[in-house]
Amino acid sequence: MFKFKMPTLQIAVLILFFVSINLNAKPHKDHASEDSKSVSADLILHNAKIYSLNWDEPSLDGVPAKNAPHDKNGWHPDAQAIAIKDDKILFVGSNKAAMEFKTDKTKIVDLESAVVVPGLVDSHGHVGELGELLHKVNLTDVKNADEAIGRIKAFVKNPEKGEWIIGQGWDEGDWANNYPTRQMLDKHFPENPVYLKSLHGFAGWGNTLAFELAGISKETKAPVGGEILKDKNGELLGIVLNRATTLMNDSIPEASEKQFEKYIYDGLNKMAEDGFVAIHQAGASTAHMTAFENLRKNNNLPTRVYAMLSARDEDLSNKWIKKGPQSDKEGWLDVRSVKAYYDGALGSRGARLIDDYEDKPGHKGISGDGYGFNGQIVEKLMQAGFQVGVHAIGDAGNRETVDYFQSVFNKHPNSQKNRHRIEHAQIIHPDDVKRLKELSIIASMEPPHAVEDKTWAEDRLGPDRIKHAYAWRTMRKAGIVLTFNSDSPGSDHSIFYGLHAAITRRDKNKNPSDGWYSEQNMTAEESLRAYTNWAAYSAFREKDTGILKAGYWADLTIMDIDPFQLGENSPGELLKGKILMTIIAGKKVFDSSQHRNKQ
Repeated sequence: MFKFKMPTLQIAVLILFFVSINLNAKPHKDHASEDSKSVSADLILHNAKIYSLNWDEPSLDGVPAKNAPHDKNGWHPDAQAIAIKDDKILFVGSNKAAMEFKTDKTKIVDLESAVVVPGLVDSHGHVGELGELLHKVNLTDVKNADEAIGRIKAFVKNPEKGEWIIGQGWDEGDWANNYPTRQMLDKHFPENPVYLKSLHGFAGWGNTLAFELAGISKETKAPVGGEILKDKNGELLGIVLNRATTLMNDSIPEASEKQFEKYIYDGLNKMAEDGFVAIHQAGASTAHMTAFENLRKNNNLPTRVYAMLSARDEDLSNKWIKKGPQSDKEGWLDVRSVKAYYDGALGSRGARLIDDYEDKPGHKGISGDGYGFNGQIVEKLMQAGFQVGVHAIGDAGNRETVDYFQSVFNKHPNSQKNRHRIEHAQIIHPDDVKRLKELSIIASMEPPHAVEDKTWAEDRLGPDRIKHAYAWRTMRKAGIVLTFNSDSPGSDHSIFYGLHAAITRRDKNKNPSDGWYSEQNMTAEESLRAYTNWAAYSAFREKDTGILKAGYWADLTIMDIDPFQLGENSPGELLKGKILMTIIAGKKVFDSSQHRNKQ
């Protein structure tokens, strides 16, 4: 009988050939936990296009790593299926291999080529305001006062006499050179106090009755860091700016504890419906914490929450200084961060600049203790082990914030390890960029802000300083850790809008065609990482979430477009994307085919 025998040399060559194929294989190998072979899955998602992000980081210029699922033809998914057990990922890999974890009790979901990415995180938002806005007048995108009044009338049909009418969303930057008056509101709402907060909360427009109930007259002195605008005759215009907004905000009847908890729940619920598995609450007051803790106690949080305590709430801050940071074992409510304000907003000319505003000579904005920043209490919070995220917009505000961090680190070296953040980091002088890297400060930034502010930002800063504003690529090249977010409801929190803004520097109308200072663009991969694993790092959770990997939390976002392929080739198409499903801790919390579905 003839027996084929291959020469030894040929065998050796073939072995080396197949080994080389394996070392360069894409997509990645199936990935399962060590003890998973004897474990059955509760849920298997298959026939999907999965981007696990479980490959090396891109270069600082955005070039994908060698082991990324990217080649001469562009991006392609690195897995087809995910198996989930309880609240953790059991397996990520091929359809065939995933089915090895199937039993007659396993739920199988065919995703029909939908795209799966790690669960999205909005690392700077205001869920109470978002939830409240769902019950109030939404003025986002209104172009002028008449349109705002029309929207109020459409929302508030027959208000009871004396009932407050509250709205939010008009753009304080866009309207800054032509503010409306209280009389415009008086004409239509003479018997109701009306107060309309601006998009980012640094301005407010009210009618005469609202100002009277707030105790604001033409003789009222504005708090430090704020302005009460008056007309040429010294009469109230109906506008408060920056810190003066507190005079109006404090006069509005507070929601009951139950009502505020509903605002929080509704805000988180909306984020879940839009694909987010976690939210970093930027400035959690006592009311926020009461709501979060009640929802957590009753296992009723719609998403995970990373609460950034409000440093302005001194009683709350002192309470937590004694308690110290809290990390939830199951990851639903972490309390290990603090939000502080250092300066105002650029649109309302409250941001602190090194040199005068280009469109307001002699004015530099306001910062520090003049803006309510309590350095002593923030330092105590840092000593207690809390991460601090400081709101800083202007180049002087950012420089002084870095100076502050440096001074605390000099006194308390151990505090530097807590991944402190600058929230917005909007305008950074070139001399200060490297300091953020040296001090390991995270830049927490909002892609939508750049494309929304572009119509007036250069007026405020001039042609030179604007080049150092909203400078994501500059930060990235310096090696600074970035996390992206929306400042919701200050900007639309849609991930598709956020990715589009980051990748193209264009607005929702795709203007300007070549991008606004497009040298600061990010790649599709970098942009998605800034909403996933980089955001996880900013919350000390990079070993739990942010990538799709066996043993990590089963937090997934499922959408109908491929953000990698479109982001690289046709980024304008990102704006057409839709969220199909959101899974948190292995449970579907949103399914577009069933609306809300709590398993």
